[in-house]
Amino acid sequence: MSIPQQELQNFAYDSKIEGNIIFTRVDAAINWMRKNSLWPMPMGLACCAIELMATASSRFDISRFGAEVMRFSPRQADVMIVSGTVTYKMALAVKRVWDQMPEPKWCIAMGACASSGGMFRSYATLQGIDQLIPVDVYISGCPPRPEALIEGLMKLQEKIAKEESLMAQKAEPVN
Repeated sequence: MSIPQQELQNFAYDSKIEGNIIFTRVDAAINWMRKNSLWPMPMGLACCAIELMATASSRFDISRFGAEVMRFSPRQADVMIVSGTVTYKMALAVKRVWDQMPEPKWCIAMGACASSGGMFRSYATLQGIDQLIPVDVYISGCPPRPEALIEGLMKLQEKIAKEESLMAQKAEPVN
């Protein structure tokens, strides 16, 4: 059984070296580790938080993606999942928690309220968490199902896997 030449190009193998050896770039290995060990900081503010809790249950099993360790301390988390209506009264607390999270960090806006204010067009509701902190993945729905959160987590993993190298990040001038 022979392997086509195109598939052989995807493998890095040298017959002179015994054992299993994988060649890769350091930044690709770091991104692989980051994407498979996300520690969410649940910021449950309304009804979407119930669906967020359901995602951690055995039926939906978010642990398949390495994200089962919900951290309620921002210093131990790297993904903030904002789920629910963000009022101006809570906005400063959400921003404070976000600022305490170490770099690199990512944000998922879960639900219509966190993404755009939802049905609440009032003076007390923030019209999207992206006005306060940068959002990497938006999940639609009111409330979104746990499967939608899992899909959003997979989209975040794809984004993390494609991040640029560490050297390129250091080379960029800071304004």
